[in-house]
Amino acid sequence: MNEMASQISKETMDLYKAAFGRPDADLLKAWVQSGSAVSGITAYDLEAPAKLLFPVLTPLRNMIPRVAGKGGIQANWRAVTGINVNNQSLGVSEGNRGGVTATTVKDYLAVYVELGLEDSVTWKAQYAAQGFDDVLALATDNLLKSTMIGEEQLILAGQGTFGLGLTPQPSCTPIATLGSLTNAASPYTVYCVALNYWGYKRSTLRNLVQDITRTNADGSSDTFGGGSAQVSLGQPATIPGGGVTAGSITATVAAVPGAVAYAWFWGPNAGAVKLGAITTVNQVVITALASGTVDLSTLDTTLDHSANSLEFDGFFAQIAKTGSGSYMRSLDGAVLTSGKDGSIVEFDDALQSFWDNYRLSPTSIWVGSQEDRNIRSKIMNSASLSGAMRFVFNAVQGQIVGGSMAVSYLNPFAMSGDAKAIPINLHPNIPNGTVMFLTDVLPYPMSNVTNVFQMLLRQDYFAITWPMVKRKREYGVYLDGVLQHYFPPSMGTISNIGNG
Repeated sequence: MNEMASQISKETMDLYKAAFGRPDADLLKAWVQSGSAVSGITAYDLEAPAKLLFPVLTPLRNMIPRVAGKGGIQANWRAVTGINVNNQSLGVSEGNRGGVTATTVKDYLAVYVELGLEDSVTWKAQYAAQGFDDVLALATDNLLKSTMIGEEQLILAGQGTFGLGLTPQPSCTPIATLGSLTNAASPYTVYCVALNYWGYKRSTLRNLVQDITRTNADGSSDTFGGGSAQVSLGQPATIPGGGVTAGSITATVAAVPGAVAYAWFWGPNAGAVKLGAITTVNQVVITALASGTVDLSTLDTTLDHSANSLEFDGFFAQIAKTGSGSYMRSLDGAVLTSGKDGSIVEFDDALQSFWDNYRLSPTSIWVGSQEDRNIRSKIMNSASLSGAMRFVFNAVQGQIVGGSMAVSYLNPFAMSGDAKAIPINLHPNIPNGTVMFLTDVLPYPMSNVTNVFQMLLRQDYFAITWPMVKRKREYGVYLDGVLQHYFPPSMGTISNIGNG
């Protein structure tokens, strides 16, 4: 037996040596490294767990207090907003009583809404992920993060009860230079559609969103406004001069409170009117025929499609509401102005208005990336920097750091010279062209306001695992509440800021 095994082993080794001793290309090819990670005799070097490469930035949600509601369908409160508003004189004649003061009182309400998202994991997906990732936990965690990101956007720009209405008719200034519009095709007609945050985020030159119909996880459906105002009336514009082929049109529309962008349609009188530009200022310079694919004739021009009754009103909507008392200013495409003392003129105007009208100072300024950069530029390029900044030098040899960062703005309008530094916060969802002021502390003694704004919640975040009726596990993350702001005059916006 041993001799036979020895003989087989020797014969096997001889065959092995003979095979690798001759130049057999086909044999050798079968054992070279595969050129693909998913073919050949190669391992699949896949790291676990899956990498989650997306931002979860919710600064407003993180800073806003969360308070339990008391039931009902809405939060209600009353506020005394002024005492002795008729400025009654204190002087009293002998034997008589004093004058009667007038007090202003305002009623507020905020309707609760339900918010939530859903996801699912099939059985096969769960089986396939064994040994790599826990897809059930991953789905629930990502669903929670998605809901938090969505709540952040609603706090900023929810549009529950406030609609943009009819976009004003544009005004147009045609000239015979700076473009390729022809005199022969005149007159051109220009239309405008104001967009709130949601309309701006959802629309492109290939798609202007009006109503949205969403199919829900249970097969039901909801229809709501996608964020666009009612289309304006058209404004004709004729390129001056005969046979001109280099004309352009500057179109401007009155600023719409609550709008963060504007969609522009234009076309020759005898041709199609198409979407040609979406701007974050209420002005556009038209130099050629519209390049978008959305034809105005395919849109509803009779209704406002900006509100979504399934949401609560966020900061932008609460500021823009008629009678809010909030500070609002439109620069109509102009850029921020650098002051002589390292200040920004438009910021000082806003801060002076807060002081003159309400004797308060905002406690935070919120901007997008464009304004963050422009604010820094305005301060750095000021004629005098002595009051605007300080420098801290690190004397370590060979270390030079370039650049600057605007982290706060000094409010000069304060009692007893106690100037306040207001933090400037970069926000991931604030569109270019907009700056927002918030106040989280009211300087009013015995105001009975603990939180100037808060999330009032009948039910904070909770997760639901639905009973299985299909071969998949279904999850939902929900909350029920409303953004409650006790004093809207303490916040404001500067909008339609040009880039520069």
